[in-house]
Amino acid sequence: MKSSFIFTLLIIALILLAVADVLIGSVSIPLEDFMNLLKGEENSEVFNFIVLQSRIPKALTAVLCGASLSLAGLLMQTLFRNPLAGPYLLGISSGAGLGVALLVMGAGVIGISLSSQLSFNAAAIGGSLAMMTILFVVSFKVKDIMTLLIFGVMMGSIATAIIGLIQFFTSAFQLKSFIVWTLGSLSAVSYGELAFLSVVLVSSSLFMIAQYKGLNAILIGEDFAKMLGIKILSIRLSIIIVTGILAGLITAFCGPIGFVGIIIPHLARLVLKSNDHLLLIPVCLLLGANVLLLSDILAHLPADGTSLPINSITSIIGIPIILWIIFGNKNLSQTF
Repeated sequence: MKSSFIFTLLIIALILLAVADVLIGSVSIPLEDFMNLLKGEENSEVFNFIVLQSRIPKALTAVLCGASLSLAGLLMQTLFRNPLAGPYLLGISSGAGLGVALLVMGAGVIGISLSSQLSFNAAAIGGSLAMMTILFVVSFKVKDIMTLLIFGVMMGSIATAIIGLIQFFTSAFQLKSFIVWTLGSLSAVSYGELAFLSVVLVSSSLFMIAQYKGLNAILIGEDFAKMLGIKILSIRLSIIIVTGILAGLITAFCGPIGFVGIIIPHLARLVLKSNDHLLLIPVCLLLGANVLLLSDILAHLPADGTSLPINSITSIIGIPIILWIIFGNKNLSQTF
């Protein structure tokens, strides 16, 4: 009963925030005109272009981006049994960023084509999967969650340092393109790319929901999972592949967006008061979509019509929650 109420509330909030995200921007869209558009009534070409070609794709991008990062964060926290695991903090986004940096700023040196979004996707996914694999291998040797967290932060710092070296030797134009990309943006995704992201997110979500019993068992402990006959290696590989693809794609399309993957799983556990992944996964998807829609709305609130970097907004929202997690739990290893 409680979970049904939570799902209903989150779906209603999602609809309201999506509509608000479409209406709010440098050009305000009256609600009446938007409703007329949904009814198929005629509007000006400028109005139709703003709503159909800019605002709606941006709102859909926020939904898919927030949901994808939240699912990736939940899976990483389950795999590492680390309450502070996430694509941004553990260096997964940095790995994806390094892949894109090599593509954007090092293309002339390493001979990679910049002709399509496919190149960005491949570079970002390759970088995120490489970083995720390194963390996964190290997790066999390092059992302490805080030590693993520090290692992930260090790996992210190494990737950032390499990016800095590449920036030093690149041209001004390529450097500017990369810097703008690192600020994060929800405005450069087409309908075709949205359809692709939707297929990846839905298939990944359904695939992981089908393995919810194994995820629950791993969260309790590997010995317990083995007693139940859970194929731990198979689930681990599934988490690595799904997380790497989701984090890599979102980073490629929208830039490195921080803290969403860390805070949303905690908020989901807080509202559900449960670690059951059958409930956690859909709640994380809805919560992540809502939070990123809210962030995009806040990014467009300045009165002069400018748009703030989405990465800055998610950081402002996420950092206080992370501090609450740290100071609210004396022993982080006992969080799960």
